[in-house]
Order: sequence, then structure tokens, then C-alpha cells
Amino acid sequence: MTKTPIIVAGTGMTPFCTPARSPDYTAMALAAISEAMSQAGIDYGQIDQAYVGYVYGDSTAGQAALYPLGMSGIPVINVNNNCASGSSALFLARQAILAGEAQCVLALGFEQMRTGALQSQYNDRTDPLARFLNVVDQRFGPSDAPMALRLFGGAALDYQQRHGAPDEVFAMITCKARRHAAHNPLAVFRNPLTVEEVLAPPRLYGPLTRLQCCPPTCGAAAAILCSAQFARRHGIDDRVAIVAQRCETDRPESFAGADLGETVGTGMTRRAAAEVYAASGVGPDDIDVVELHDCFTSNELLCYESLGLVEPGGAERFIRDGENSYGGQVVVNPSGGLLAKGHPLGATGLAQCHELAGQLRGLAGNRQVEGARLALAHNIGLGGACIVTIYERVARHAG
Repeated sequence: MTKTPIIVAGTGMTPFCTPARSPDYTAMALAAISEAMSQAGIDYGQIDQAYVGYVYGDSTAGQAALYPLGMSGIPVINVNNNCASGSSALFLARQAILAGEAQCVLALGFEQMRTGALQSQYNDRTDPLARFLNVVDQRFGPSDAPMALRLFGGAALDYQQRHGAPDEVFAMITCKARRHAAHNPLAVFRNPLTVEEVLAPPRLYGPLTRLQCCPPTCGAAAAILCSAQFARRHGIDDRVAIVAQRCETDRPESFAGADLGETVGTGMTRRAAAEVYAASGVGPDDIDVVELHDCFTSNELLCYESLGLVEPGGAERFIRDGENSYGGQVVVNPSGGLLAKGHPLGATGLAQCHELAGQLRGLAGNRQVEGARLALAHNIGLGGACIVTIYERVARHAG
């Protein structure tokens, strides 16, 4: 895996919103791209290729989103990798530059979801993802609950059986997400919650209540990547770079059924994290800020360990001691994460890029992580794909 830094020239993001308040995806895409181009100081005619991530939509929705900017004839590749679609678009954009096929590439992600979309997703036993249903049925028996809820709730139960973390520890993650989102004007849910309020609704599966599950969300986010040479030629701010990135997919243990954490991606996350740490020459203790895939509180807790931020079994102490927030070891999901910022599937990975690039540029306002120099993004999709990215603020400027 190469160590060549790829410059994050500019990023953009729309306010995330509920399906009832969503603009058309083409309007959201245009807003996100326009912000990214403005930050980078380039126009659409300078972009060589585009990769567009989304889950719900027609097969060439990427072209529909981009053509209003200009029909320049560039390659436009549509990417569907479930909830990792946005980071998959970013991964492909970076690869195109590393391969020398392009100098400036757009990665775009959007989603125009409908109410209840996550509840119905993956429950059809004729779907290729039906093998997940077999795994969860094997562990906890059949249920009418949505498959994703059963998997991530079952992973929480597995973790509790091994390490004894009580339900309140999972609820504390939602409380932290809301505290962080209070300072993010682009987040869906910005009102604070107490542990008691999070635990008050009925359990949906395992320890998880409704307030520990990400909401169906609409929105768009974009990033423009370029080579260092392109940045120098065009006077682009080159202080933020992707220095390592890895995409992992499932291995047989994901479906062995012994640990539902493996089924929802802890193995993929461990392997991807190990690769990017090795490639970048940094370790988990060096990371200042993390945006990770907290689709459910259980997944955030599992990721603390699979990303190497804590030792196995150490997540409860990490949460109770506030090591996952400002003043602690590392600030996790300063944006509010999927739980509070929202989770428009195709946009999520690029929203993480937008947040972390802003943190490294010192543009995050009241949620700024002081002195942030190294950042990590983690985006996962069942089916499966896991992409871990390390960003660095480097001490140079092209302008």
C-alpha cells in the first residue's frame, strides 16, 4: 500500500435532514459540490473523473446529479457499497490519482431516503444478504425485528456476555453524540439527552432502544482530491492529505456465527486499521480525532476496540471516563456521528471526510479539536465493506 499523500483540495456538505424535509438529490448534490469547488478554488472543467456513491436511486443517478454542472464527457462511475458507498467513492478517487489516470477527481455521495427505509432493508430472504439472517437466527432465534437491528443488537448482547458492559454504557454513547452535535449546524438532532431518556423507550433488540439507532436521513457531501503537483500548479491549499487508506471485505469468520461482532465488521475493521497504521507510520495513540460508523451505539463501542483505541474489554472504562470526547484520549465523532448528525447512506463516508478535513484546517468552530494533526475515518457497510482512512495536516501550503 503506497504512502503517497493525496491532497484533499476541498469538501462540501449539505445540512442533513429527515425524509419529510428533503430537497431533491440533484439539488443537494449541486450544493455539496459547489461548496467543495469553492473551497478548492477550481471549476468543474478541471475535474478529470467523478465517483458517485448512493444506495437508493437509479443506476445513473450520478450523471443526473453532475450534468447540471456541465456535460464535460468525463468518466462518471456510480458506486453502491451499502453504507460504505461514500468512502468507496473516495477510495476509488484516490486510486485513480495514485495510478496516474487523473490529477483531480471528485467523490460525491448522496441519499434521498424514505421513512422506514432502514427498518425494511435486508429482510428479504431472497436478497443476497439473506446469509446474515441465517447467522443471527442461529444465535438468537427468529425475530420480526429488522435484520440490521438484530445484528447490531445481537453484537451488543455478545459483547455483554463476554465483558459485562451494562445497558447504560451503550446509552452514554448517544448522550455524547448529542452533546457533540449541539455544535454542528448540519446535524439532524442537536438537542441533548440524558442516559435515563435514552433508556426510557422500549428495548428494540438487546440493549438497544430507538434513541441508540441512527435515523433515516437525506443529504449530500463531496470531496475533491488532487495530486500534490496539481495543487502546486493551481495554488490549492495542500495542508490536508490522505496518507493511508484501506478497504477490506468479509472473510469466512463473518458468517461463522460465533461472534456477531465479526458479522457486523469488527474483523474487517481490525484488518483495515492495522494496514493504515502500518502504511502511515502512526498508531492509534497518535490519532487526535475520529469519525467512526456509529449506526448503532453497539457499533461505536465495538469500534473503540477494533480500531485499537482501547484494549479488548476496555470500552466501558473508556466511555465512563470520557476518553472518547473533548479533554480525553481522542475525540470521537465531533460531528455528532450517524446517531445525531444522521446517516444518508451514500453521503456518510464523505461527510466524515468533510468533518475531518475541517478539523485539520481549524474550521470546525465550537467543536474544534485543539491542535488536531492526525484524523481517522471508519465507514462500514454490511455485505460487506469497511474503509479506514488516515488524514494528516502537513506543514506546507501551496498558495
